[in-house]
Amino acid sequence: MLTFTIRRLLMSIPTLLFIAFVIFMLLELAPGDPMSQMPLTIPPEVKEKMRLALGLGEPWWVRFPLWLRQFFIVEPQYWIDAIFGTNFADGAQRIISFQSRSPVFDTIAQRLPQTLWVVGMSYIVGVLIALPIGIISAYKQYSVFDQTGTFVSMIGFSVPPFFSGVLLIVIFSVQLKWLPSIYDTTHVVTSWDSFVFQLRQMIMPVMVLALQTTAQVSRYMRASMLDNLSQDYVRTARAKGLSESTVVMKHVLRNSMIPVVTVIALGIPSIFGGAIITEQIFKVNGLGQLLIIALQGNDIPMVMTITFLLAVLIVVMNLIADILYGVLDPRIRYD
Repeated sequence: MLTFTIRRLLMSIPTLLFIAFVIFMLLELAPGDPMSQMPLTIPPEVKEKMRLALGLGEPWWVRFPLWLRQFFIVEPQYWIDAIFGTNFADGAQRIISFQSRSPVFDTIAQRLPQTLWVVGMSYIVGVLIALPIGIISAYKQYSVFDQTGTFVSMIGFSVPPFFSGVLLIVIFSVQLKWLPSIYDTTHVVTSWDSFVFQLRQMIMPVMVLALQTTAQVSRYMRASMLDNLSQDYVRTARAKGLSESTVVMKHVLRNSMIPVVTVIALGIPSIFGGAIITEQIFKVNGLGQLLIIALQGNDIPMVMTITFLLAVLIVVMNLIADILYGVLDPRIRYD
């Protein structure tokens, strides 16, 4: 397993470099100019000096290796200096946002907790709801519970976040006035009342994202359970006198989780993509909103860094899914 992990990590290096190059070239060829957001009163010669100061005067074959060096060498050195008090970075140029003129990773670090609160909680809630629904739906196939679960899953697949989010705001904020429609990112939990308010403002964005996760994972869980329930080893286990709960929860569930692990692992990056729209709807001051603002302002370093971090997350989740295969199924070996 260790050898396989090291081999996969080494193989991921050229993959990530290729992804970084594709993202960079797409942003390079995309229409738009970072200087277009500047006031019209600024003289053209001043704009040109600002362009040169941002590094836009250099060709792409100079700027792309510079970004790679800043991302993989300079930024980690700054993190090490901040933690251990060393001076490895020694004033090296970091990745700077065109809009805020501040280090990109500092801005991401400020926005990341809000996104993790909403996205992380929604994914945990979605998976915890989806797994029991998939298991029970498969065990009680074509029952009322199974039909209800299928109906809810169809809604989760069909209704996009920008519609379900607005619908929840209209019902629970405008009509019933039960929940706040805007997520207060400056809120600090200091007491029980503030904790309750934090839960209330998280309910709608979390449930919008959790609905999609529940729909996807529950369908895969149901299909995998149905496939394993018809296998010979299940009939053999029942013939040996094992209880139904032991057969289902110990034998069938473990084998059924193998394909579902991939869906759960690879769904983590995709839920961040859904959070981009959800954060805009509920005004969550997170990475999704930051990415939208950066795209609107042609902030290439910010867009490049956020999208590449999502690509890294996808590669890491693929690796984790492959490792979990071997943990769940002893027949799988990576020697």
